[in-house]
Amino acid sequence: MPIFEYKCADCGAEFEELVFKRDECPPCPKCKSTCTEKLMSACKFKTGGGAADYGDMGSSSSSSSGSSCAGCSGGNCASCG
Repeated sequence: MPIFEYKCADCGAEFEELVFKRDECPPCPKCKSTCTEKLMSACKFKTGGGAADYGDMGSSSSSSSGSSCAGCSGGNCASCG
């Protein structure tokens, strides 16, 4: 079951909610308003032993090992430092 991000039209609170029906919009946990809308979320998924986050593809920051960046996996691009 997917977790979606929502925003309340009345108080502006943003929240995440596990929903069972794709078209369901849950009430705001802060003000209990039913005027909520689904937000676009960054794509995240997990494969094999690692996680991929495409929210900041092309980032020039290097990984914790210092051998590659998000733009390549070999450490040979101009962004790797």
